[in-house]
Amino acid sequence: MATKNLQELLDEGVDGRHILVRSDFNVPLDDDGNITDAGRIDASLPTLQALIDGGAKVIVMAHLGRPKGEVNPKYSLAPVAEALSERLGQFVALAGDVSGEDAHERANGLTEGEIMLVENVRFDPRETSKDEAEREEFAAELAALAADNGAFVSDGFGVVHRAQTSVYDVAKKLPAYAGFLVDKEVETLSRVKDAPEHPYVVVLGGSKVSDKLGVIEALAEKADRVIIGGGMCYTFLAAQGHNVQNSLLQEDMVDTCKELMEKYGEKLLLPVDVAAAPEFDKDAEKKIVGLDEIPEGWMGLDIGPETAEKYAEAIKNSKTVFWNGPMGVFEFPNFADGTKAVAEAMIAATRDNDSFTVVGGGDSAASVRTLGLDEDGFSHISTGGGASLELIEGKDLPGVSVLSA
Repeated sequence: MATKNLQELLDEGVDGRHILVRSDFNVPLDDDGNITDAGRIDASLPTLQALIDGGAKVIVMAHLGRPKGEVNPKYSLAPVAEALSERLGQFVALAGDVSGEDAHERANGLTEGEIMLVENVRFDPRETSKDEAEREEFAAELAALAADNGAFVSDGFGVVHRAQTSVYDVAKKLPAYAGFLVDKEVETLSRVKDAPEHPYVVVLGGSKVSDKLGVIEALAEKADRVIIGGGMCYTFLAAQGHNVQNSLLQEDMVDTCKELMEKYGEKLLLPVDVAAAPEFDKDAEKKIVGLDEIPEGWMGLDIGPETAEKYAEAIKNSKTVFWNGPMGVFEFPNFADGTKAVAEAMIAATRDNDSFTVVGGGDSAASVRTLGLDEDGFSHISTGGGASLELIEGKDLPGVSVLSA
């Protein structure tokens, strides 16, 4: 049975109906609680605006951070409510609880075209509980917010790989539909997974080999090149026999990296130089060094310029590129060059080679905005890091499969 989408719900009619929406508002905040990257909020707007325009009474659920099942003002959705109010051009109320008295009173008081947020769903321990009965109870409370003629719209792609209450269990309680964002993400990423045009280049960064092992194995079978950067590249370099000094290293994964290099050979592209520093600091001294020239006690914080050029060349000659994970500590301007080179090569491939280029969410998407690059220069920027990786890898996404159950 195919997944029903938001357009079908809109065609049925939402005027006067309570529509419960799961969005992904897990946005980064600075020390003062200000949103530093509103990409996920902006990505949610088409679905929310369509429901508002259709006359729905919209109730939005989301999480922020990891409050570990406890109410913590630090993780309140108040900044999100403010940002949504500004972008939608209308007041977005925030309930004082998740599924309690205030949430229900506010939901009952909504009129056509109004929208509200419930508080962070992860303030309730039942959201992530392993106990099915607890999740069932919480799902019933959330579904009750949508009253008798309600529906559920799943639009938080960044969480669909989690079988959590507001993503999975609620979908069993109400007529369930994929929002515009989830629909677009699944369609776009499935194109990369099922029918990539060759040459197909995968760019993987991030800190740990163990986090990307399944992806490397799954994608190396399909891709023509797998580019390795970020913190995890130092475990590969150690497996090549280089002394990576104080660089990030997973010693227990060195043998695994050796096996991957033996199995995939020249298909794996690894650094040939690095940008090293004596400490992990934005103002640290930077030296471009060869693989055996990292000074004693120093650490690699970015790929070097020769590596960046080699990687950019492979990307520019591609027809499909999937990128997940920065090449270095892009948050420090001094160590953002490798990540910027990869991103700019993808933009060039899109423009000059008509390549299909996908940024796989998470830190990669954040880096595009942090570095001030043109988001329209890519074919697609995903909102879900883990979810996009698992979809590309061929894993089941519970929050999507439940929509067609």
